[in-house]
Amino acid sequence: MVAMVPSAVEKETQTMKHYPKVAVVILNWNGRFFLEKFLPSVYNSNYPNVEFVVGDNASSDDSVDFVAAHFPAIRIIRNSSNLGFAGGYNEVLKSVDADYFVLLNSDVEVTPDWITPVIELLEGHPDMAAAQPKIRSYYQRDHFEHAGAGGGFIDYYGFPFCRGRMLHVVEKDDGQYDDACEVFWASGAALFIKRQCWELSGGFDADFFAHMEEVDLCWRLKLAGYRIGYCPHAVVYHVGGGTLAASNPRKTYLNFRNSLFMMQKNLPFLQAVWVLFARMWIDFIALIHFLIAGKSKDAWAISRSHQRFFLDFFKTAKKRKQYRQKFGTKGIYRGSFIWAFYIHKKTRFSQLNRRKFL
Repeated sequence: MVAMVPSAVEKETQTMKHYPKVAVVILNWNGRFFLEKFLPSVYNSNYPNVEFVVGDNASSDDSVDFVAAHFPAIRIIRNSSNLGFAGGYNEVLKSVDADYFVLLNSDVEVTPDWITPVIELLEGHPDMAAAQPKIRSYYQRDHFEHAGAGGGFIDYYGFPFCRGRMLHVVEKDDGQYDDACEVFWASGAALFIKRQCWELSGGFDADFFAHMEEVDLCWRLKLAGYRIGYCPHAVVYHVGGGTLAASNPRKTYLNFRNSLFMMQKNLPFLQAVWVLFARMWIDFIALIHFLIAGKSKDAWAISRSHQRFFLDFFKTAKKRKQYRQKFGTKGIYRGSFIWAFYIHKKTRFSQLNRRKFL
């Protein structure tokens, strides 16, 4: 959506005069299959100043032995226990020294020149903290992929969506989102972030464990005055659901719980009170929908997510930051994209009312 992109974000960036050090860090947990399948493409990336790291979350398979045997130049950092996506990366990155961190899922196939365009974009914009490449589906390669697509956004009630993906509808990539632009969040499947911004933000919120942690991180960075970018000139292919399938009740629990955590932390106080009240009713409707569909475990997952939200209410409240609220709002859709999707049949990002984006 060009209309909501500041003029400072150009579609093209200048060629770098130097190459900052980049660390591509893959967090692994029992992922031998994905490492064997996709690590060769990552290892053969065309970038002159790069280190490859596999951070292991206490795997019980032979994935670490596989990496050590077949890719001895790749550094392995072992966590003593499974700290989840959020805590696992927080721990691993303490031992990584680079100008840029690239957090890459193990189920991602990259193209040879996927690093340079994103680094060029970030180098050209000092106020841009993080960015993502274009994310296509590994299995349907001319389509966007659910986790990130052409850049992430969020609606007024805390539900994330993407350019190229609205709920379960994923668009074919016909070049309709080939403009480099500012987005609200960058996908954790292939997240480029400046080290200084990672450290300033404190990294992921480890209490999230997994899911929505990258949205929360990007929101906190935006509240601090930074921007988040999307670079269409770099392309990766994501399998998706490599750890938890979309239909897994555990994923339902984490998504609903973490969304509530995120809004409590990052919204202005009065807005948070109203939005969280509204979300309780929206989530209740989702719970009833799951029950009618015979998905009782997903319904119970929503109920448990609300229970955990209230049990951790005061703990989460202590994490709130008092930033100037004019920051952090670029990319929020001032309405319900779910309402737009189901009631107004707007199934493509380009069909949303641009005036509802700040």
